[in-house]
Amino acid sequence: MGAFEELYKRYYSQVYFYVLGLCRNEHIAEEITQETFFKVLKKMDSFKGECKVNVWMIQIAKNTFYNYCREKKLDPESSLEGLESEGTIEEKIIDREEAEQIHVILHRMKEPYKEVFWMRTFGELSFKEIGSIHGKTESWARVTYHRAKLMIKEELK
Repeated sequence: MGAFEELYKRYYSQVYFYVLGLCRNEHIAEEITQETFFKVLKKMDSFKGECKVNVWMIQIAKNTFYNYCREKKLDPESSLEGLESEGTIEEKIIDREEAEQIHVILHRMKEPYKEVFWMRTFGELSFKEIGSIHGKTESWARVTYHRAKLMIKEELK
């Protein structure tokens, strides 16, 4: 099995679910994931190993998503429809009205809080990987994520 096939097999789900978390549309997520792996194939020789390969691929996926939104003249913020999948916020998903409130909060949340929250929750990336994508430390990613959670909880009060 070739190097690309191994990457595809190993990281397809991680890239797909990260993109799905961004766009909340299975067909678009599939399209963007395929485009991401096409770009990975073209750029494999330029990967320098300065970060983990999955972090590099997630960064390509993120850029591909934003390029897709620009080309289609879509607002990437309007595609965000999910909620955190852990802790007490998960319990609030049960209540549809509170779920809608959380959606509104996430839509208004500023960067990098919104993106870090999404990368952690839906992209299932580690804090180290998130920090690497942003050119920051693992601690920065952890603090940013927890601040995002606190913002959501504060807004719900």
